[in-house]
Amino acid sequence: MREVDVAVIGAGPTGLFAAYYAGFRGLSVAVVDALPEPGGQVTAMYPEKLILDVAGFPAIKGRDLVANLVAQAAPFHPRYLLGTRAEKLSHVDGRPVLSLAGGEQLGCGAVVVTGGLGSFTPRPLPVADSFLGAGIVYFVPQPDELAGRDVLIVGGGDSAFDWAVTLAPIARSVTLVHRREKFRAHASTVARVAALPVRVIVNAEVARLYGEERVTGAEIAVRGGPTETLPVDSVVAALGFTADLGPLAEWGLKLDRRHIVVDSAMATNLPRVFAAGDITEYPGKVRLIATGFGEAATAVNNAAVAIDPTAHLFPGHSSDGS
Repeated sequence: MREVDVAVIGAGPTGLFAAYYAGFRGLSVAVVDALPEPGGQVTAMYPEKLILDVAGFPAIKGRDLVANLVAQAAPFHPRYLLGTRAEKLSHVDGRPVLSLAGGEQLGCGAVVVTGGLGSFTPRPLPVADSFLGAGIVYFVPQPDELAGRDVLIVGGGDSAFDWAVTLAPIARSVTLVHRREKFRAHASTVARVAALPVRVIVNAEVARLYGEERVTGAEIAVRGGPTETLPVDSVVAALGFTADLGPLAEWGLKLDRRHIVVDSAMATNLPRVFAAGDITEYPGKVRLIATGFGEAATAVNNAAVAIDPTAHLFPGHSSDGS
C-alpha cells in the first residue's frame, strides 16, 4: 500500500490548486481522477473557451488555465493517478485508505474531494459503438493527433464549437453536425466558427459510420433533405456528459442530493475527509472556479492540522520571506 499525506480526488482546477497548496505546505500529494487528462470539466467540455471570472486574468482559455495550474503545482512533484477511479474509502487506525480501480490501495493522512460535479460519462453516439477507439473520441486531449484529418464533430454545445475552433486550423476538413437549428454554444463562439472553413449541417444526424478497422466515412441524414455521405476518419462526439457521484455516494458522506455537505473548515462528516469546489454544499454556496480555489486552500490547511495537530492552521503567505 502506497502512502501519501494528502490524496486529492478530482483533477479539475480546484483539485490542481489543492495539489499546489498541499505541496506548498510541505505535504506529499497524489491526485486521482477517472479522466485521462488533468482539468476535469474544463478540459473535457470547454478547453478553448475564454474564462472571464478568474482573479488576475481578464480572460484565459480553459486549456491555458489548466496548464498554468499544473505548472504551479509541478515544483512539489504531485503524483497523478489519471484514468483511475477512487472506488472505496475505509479507515485504518484513524487514517483514510482509498481503494482504487485496479486494486491499488492508497493510505492517506487526509483526503480532499474536489470532484466537481462527480464522475463524467460521455453521452454516447449510438452509431459509434463499433468504432470506439478506432476514430471515435469524446474529447481531444491532444488536438495535434487530428492534424491533417477529415474530422466530423457531432453536437451543438460549447464543447462542440470549441473543438471546431481548435481543429479548423490543423485538420484537413471539419464538419459539424447538429440535430437542431439552434445551438447551445455561446453566441460569440458560434460566430467564430461561422468565420472559419468549417461546414455546419443543422437539422441532421449521423445515420451510419463506415469503415473496417477504423472509420472512413459517415452518412448524414438531413431532416427533410437528401442523405449525404462524407469522407471522415475522425469523429468527435461532443454530446455532453452525464455526471454522478459514482462510488462517492457509497462512502457514508453526508449528502445534499448530489453535493457533499461541509462545514466552514471544508470538513465532511467523515474523519480526515475534506471537500472543496463545485461538489460541496453549505449555506450561501456559490459555484465558481474562484470560490473553489479559496475552498481548496481552506481544506488543505485544515487537513494539515488533522494530520499533525502541532501544525499551524495558517502557515503564512507564500510571499513571506521572499
